[in-house]
Amino acid sequence: MDAEQLRETQGPLKKQYRDDPAAARTPLRAHGSFRDGGITATVGTWAGDVRAGLHRATGGDGTDACSGDMLMEALLACAGVTLRSVATALGVDIRAASLRADCVFDARGTLGVDRSAPVGVTDVVLTAEVDTDADDVTLQKLASLTERYCVVGQSLKDPPRLVVRRS
Repeated sequence: MDAEQLRETQGPLKKQYRDDPAAARTPLRAHGSFRDGGITATVGTWAGDVRAGLHRATGGDGTDACSGDMLMEALLACAGVTLRSVATALGVDIRAASLRADCVFDARGTLGVDRSAPVGVTDVVLTAEVDTDADDVTLQKLASLTERYCVVGQSLKDPPRLVVRRS
C-alpha cells in the first residue's frame, strides 16, 4: 500500500469520525477462562488459544506463556503497524525492519516481597532497526509519531479497571 492508497482507505473513515465522533469508538475484546489447571489463564488469540501462567521468576516452570511477554508482543505489534502506517503516510520507504521490545519487571513487587518495588514492567524500550534512505530527522519524526499514535503504547499510561463478580 502506498501513501495515496492509505489516504483513499482512511479518508472516508476520518470524515465519518469527524462528522460523528461516536462512530469512532471501537470496542475491542479479549476472552479467557480458567479451563486449564494450575495457576493459569487460557486466552483466545488470533492464532489460537494461549495458556498463560506464572513466570519462572514468580514460581512458574516456564511451560506457559508469560503475560509480560504477551504484553510486549502486543505493544510491539501495535508499534510496528503504526510505524509502517506513519512511514507510508509520510512517503518514507522502509525496505525492511527488525523490531524488538525490551523491558524488565521486579519480581519482588508482584510477589509482595517489597512494597517499594514496582508491580509491572518498567524501562520499556521499543527498537526498530530499519533499512531506509531516510535521514535522522525523518527517523526521529517516525519515532515521535509512532509513539503518539500507537494505541497499545498510549493505553499503558492509565492502568485498567478490574471488576470481579459472581457468574
